Amino acid sequence: MAEPEIVPVTEWPDWHANPNGGDPFTQDLNAPYDKGDLCWMLVCTALCWQITPAIGFLYAGMNRRKAALTMLLQSLFCACACGIQFWIYGYSLYQARTTNPILGDLSLAVFRNVLAQPSMANPNIPDILYAAFGFTFVSCTAMILAGAMLERGRLLPSMLFLLCWTTFVYYFIAYWEWNPSGWLYKLGVYDFAGSGPVHIASGFGALAWSMMLGPRVVDSDVVGRKKFVHHKPHSPLLMCLGTAFIWFGWFAFNGGSTPNLSLRTIYVVVNTNLAGCGGGVGWVLIDYLYKRKFSLVGFCSGIIAGLVGITPAAGYVPVYVASLIGFLTSTSCYYAVKYKHLLSVDDGLDIFALHGVGGYVGDLLTGIFADNFVPALDGVSGSSYAGGWWNRNFRQLGLQFAGATTAAAWSFVVSCILLFIINKIPGLHLRASEDSEIRGLDIKYLEDVDEEGFYMNECILHGRSPPRCSGSLKAPTPVMEPVSVEGGEKKD
Repeated sequence: MAEPEIVPVTEWPDWHANPNGGDPFTQDLNAPYDKGDLCWMLVCTALCWQITPAIGFLYAGMNRRKAALTMLLQSLFCACACGIQFWIYGYSLYQARTTNPILGDLSLAVFRNVLAQPSMANPNIPDILYAAFGFTFVSCTAMILAGAMLERGRLLPSMLFLLCWTTFVYYFIAYWEWNPSGWLYKLGVYDFAGSGPVHIASGFGALAWSMMLGPRVVDSDVVGRKKFVHHKPHSPLLMCLGTAFIWFGWFAFNGGSTPNLSLRTIYVVVNTNLAGCGGGVGWVLIDYLYKRKFSLVGFCSGIIAGLVGITPAAGYVPVYVASLIGFLTSTSCYYAVKYKHLLSVDDGLDIFALHGVGGYVGDLLTGIFADNFVPALDGVSGSSYAGGWWNRNFRQLGLQFAGATTAAAWSFVVSCILLFIINKIPGLHLRASEDSEIRGLDIKYLEDVDEEGFYMNECILHGRSPPRCSGSLKAPTPVMEPVSVEGGEKKD
């Protein structure tokens, strides 16, 4: 029996007639695609994936030690649970071939009908590859938001909230901006790699979550709650390592959002790097003017602010304004952090300031600095983009303002509603008990923590006598009297 002849696909069938693109037994479904484009997107997918645990490293380093491992657990949860959710229905909600302006259907659920047909968002790669790349976006967005539970949020309700939030916030905004039928897409909003669904949405969602949780408490002999003002990161090394991996992954996060591997792709990577540089230097310089000292926290915050600011602009603005965008975004975020006390909200990881404010500013700067020649570098777009103020397209700034405000308002309002409902469900109240918070979430939730060794180390770090903590599973009582050193031994 003769083997069937395999012929290359020369023209894709209508999606509704054959959503998979053809018969793999008789047709070569790879033929229309450029292998360089496929390879680049696969590499970007792998590099983007590690942003999620990198955010976990960053948050773990910035937390106090007693809640650091919980942040790492959250990063693994986001990578796993959001991936399953994305496969079951998430991808279909924002990339379905629907015509309504609000949300997709379930025609692509469990990746059914997702194979070789060109992706709507990126016609130079197959649907299955764009789906793989898109998963990394939702998982890292959920992890950005997860930091809002900082040291006081219960784990199970936080996990439920993250899955509900991605369903009712992320996928809605992603459909509006990235699906050709989405109303913000049709309006003409520029958002190259996801400022709206990723940064603005997570930033304003974190603001809502922090407000609902209330301020943290601190160890104290005084009865009653105290507002937590500031604490230094327990591991600056881990914080810097997380920032470095985030920066590394952001080249792929932005670079993979081009329609093909082209000059525009290279331009995007250059813009991303320059914005991170401008953001880091800008924050540190301003910080030094106020404090006359350099700050690792400030450097990391500035770099991330620069990357946030360039996310919507990377594929639209000239390289000679990229570092300026990073600097301006970083400056805006710096003052948002400096005056965050005016909101009376305990956002200890500055998620709202860096991602909410930074994403909003980045959207507006895109409307100002967008230049129509940059998208044309992909060899596909031509003159289809009018640019921004750079090209006297003054209307674009208004569109950017509308898009950013829509994402911010939708995320904040829906987040408040979801948090209110979850908090009312028996057994799913959001806030950890005061005892669990003071002892630490790691002790509460993780079996990997040596409780006795943990308290022994805490006592030593805070100048307490270890025997007073030994054998106790409660938070150590602070020693109020000074410690003296006599004969080589510490005595109370």
